[in-house]
Amino acid sequence: MIQYIIKRDGRKVTFNPKKISNAISKAMISLHPDVELNEQELEQIILLTDDVVTNLEKDIEANIDPTVEHTQDIIERVLIKNDLADCAKEYILYRKQRTDVRTYNAELTKIYRDLTSKSTADMDLKRENANIDANAPMGLMLRFGSEGSKDFVKKYVLKPEHSLAHTNGIIHIHDLDFYLLTINCCQIGLKDLFKRGFSTGHGFLRDPQSILSASALCCIAIQSNQNDMHGGQSIPMFEYDLAPYVVKSYAKHLSSTIKLVLRLSDFDRNPILLKVSDLYEKEGSVLTDESQKTLRNFIYLHLEDLLKEAVLDDTIEYILKEAINLTERETYQAMEALIHNLNSMQSRAGAQVPFSSINYGTGTTPEQRMIMKNMLLVTDAGLGLGETPIFPVQIFKVKDGVNTKEGDPNYDLFKLACKVSAKRLFPNFSFLDAPYNKQYYVEGHPETEVALMGCRTRVFGNDYDKTKQIIPGRGNLSFTTVNLPRLAINSHGSLTKFYQDLDRVIGMVFEQLVDRFKIIADKHVYNYPFLMGQGVWIDSEKLCMDDKISEVIKHGSLSVGFIGLAEALVALCGEHHGQSQNALDLGLEIIQHMRDLADEQTKKVGLNFSLFSTPAEGLSGRFVNIDKKIFGEIPGVTDKEYYTNSFHIPVNFPISAAKKIEIEGKFHSLCNAGSITYVELDGDLTKNTQAFEDIILYMKDCGIGYGSINHPVDRCPVCGYVGIINDVCPKCGRKDGEGVSIERLSKIGVECICK
Repeated sequence: MIQYIIKRDGRKVTFNPKKISNAISKAMISLHPDVELNEQELEQIILLTDDVVTNLEKDIEANIDPTVEHTQDIIERVLIKNDLADCAKEYILYRKQRTDVRTYNAELTKIYRDLTSKSTADMDLKRENANIDANAPMGLMLRFGSEGSKDFVKKYVLKPEHSLAHTNGIIHIHDLDFYLLTINCCQIGLKDLFKRGFSTGHGFLRDPQSILSASALCCIAIQSNQNDMHGGQSIPMFEYDLAPYVVKSYAKHLSSTIKLVLRLSDFDRNPILLKVSDLYEKEGSVLTDESQKTLRNFIYLHLEDLLKEAVLDDTIEYILKEAINLTERETYQAMEALIHNLNSMQSRAGAQVPFSSINYGTGTTPEQRMIMKNMLLVTDAGLGLGETPIFPVQIFKVKDGVNTKEGDPNYDLFKLACKVSAKRLFPNFSFLDAPYNKQYYVEGHPETEVALMGCRTRVFGNDYDKTKQIIPGRGNLSFTTVNLPRLAINSHGSLTKFYQDLDRVIGMVFEQLVDRFKIIADKHVYNYPFLMGQGVWIDSEKLCMDDKISEVIKHGSLSVGFIGLAEALVALCGEHHGQSQNALDLGLEIIQHMRDLADEQTKKVGLNFSLFSTPAEGLSGRFVNIDKKIFGEIPGVTDKEYYTNSFHIPVNFPISAAKKIEIEGKFHSLCNAGSITYVELDGDLTKNTQAFEDIILYMKDCGIGYGSINHPVDRCPVCGYVGIINDVCPKCGRKDGEGVSIERLSKIGVECICK
């Protein structure tokens, strides 16, 4: 006689044959839910139950434990043996459903428990996104919803092979929680958005009338667009888009100064305002020497009846200078407000700061230069207590003839950018003359200057519509990353097997990306009230609220990412690309092969497929942890906490900055979805900004598309001193740990963490 049965958690409970009868009854009832079981069926259930019990007793005699799972297997066999195949099918489906629910609850329960009990430092999941505080209540709530969404997508949306590959760490589908909801990132063009005005759903905002209000609306646009997307927001033409509002501020200050100097309460400002506006429209600037001369003459004629000739010239000179000074001051305040707002304002139900970026560096009018200069000065000053501002991630565009050498119109701004970055780690630097960037540039059209998201995402080539190979209004739709070390380990040194597996996995990624594209393409404009409803995304202004977005999102890109080239090379040939030319050649061959596959897929499908050098601290840790459990610790491969980012040289490998730049520069042209090279330097670079400039320009010469220099930067929270602080602050003499600790900022800006 059966005494007990073993449950799934290992507990032994008293055996009750009625539970078997109940399970069989439910399976029979599910065939005809509207009809009660008749007497014959009830008798059959008793016989079937006896049959199951008999089989269990035989198995016990054969030393097979009576487990719940084993009992359910016997029930299925007994039903089929008694010609009850339909009933057996219903039982199998019911059993699977209950298994899914148990698994779902078990996995989510563990995740939720870890989220509430573990610190950020102990949990990769909490570090997935750098601008979310996953310890705060709203951050935790976002993670709770995120994890439930991911689990649903893995179980019920993804194809089984895609879900399994993601779960097993062969690939990583980024932002899985937003799989059914939206796309990744966008480069926001402010010019047309501001000109026509926009709504955030709670009222219409008209064209701003000053640089201060324009900077505020810039932040609102970033915040509103972030709420429609899961990735970052960038302003690609920062100084170009905001320059008209410097002019508006100047016109106001000019007319106000005239009114104040002349003490005329009834002074008519309109002629001055109209003249400034007309002059800007005609000349493109009101602050050049020539434009100032024109304004001087206009004001002279306007005021000659009010002032004596002896003081007229001096008065006008004062008015013009004071108007510029006031405009300069307001521009500084506007940039200060922008930085403070973007480091404090919240998006996504208050759960995170918008992931924002701005690109600037090539505008040469006085108004554009005023914006850039003051943005750099504000960044140099820091936040309210001198903290280094993390957002917006600033990218300074480097271009020959504009800012790379003495005599270039913006060379002074390049030098200032280097000085500020040596202190604050920002701005980073992009290089417009790299051949793969320069090929798209059209003289006089800044919308064709390649811009980047802070996390390195680059969107440019547009095979879907080659007439719209511009930056504003476009972005990345989604990306999925391949675990290169896993494929290399599994190949056991065989390049043939490695490439076969790589082709298979990338083919699967292409299929998964198209599946995701189709889901989002079926959405409507009303699903994205700001991104599409306010015409931010390219061509969306042509759509009505009920229209689907399937055609316009084809302007975006779908990207295949990769992590751990260095570890993959060690697994394949025993060395990484920083150690030998042979490994470097193989690394370039692998990445070129991946790029070729992406290009072929673009031609085949008609969508913009691209290759991405994935940024992801949490992901590189996730991959290596999974692989370590499978393969153990392999020297140079899995014997570490993180796989090396994309194609980078491992951080602990001794190599000169120049050599690292030379090697990594060879990969940038292959990664058309974006890449970054950074070098780590010791010492206080604020005392040697020339060396900083030399390194940035060397990056340009080596084909780098996007680069940065990371270095020790500390801040004393008591006196605000920023620089290298060992144990004692050189300014106030306070020792580290006295009251509060020194803020170590040396890793800020190294990586913009994407999920």
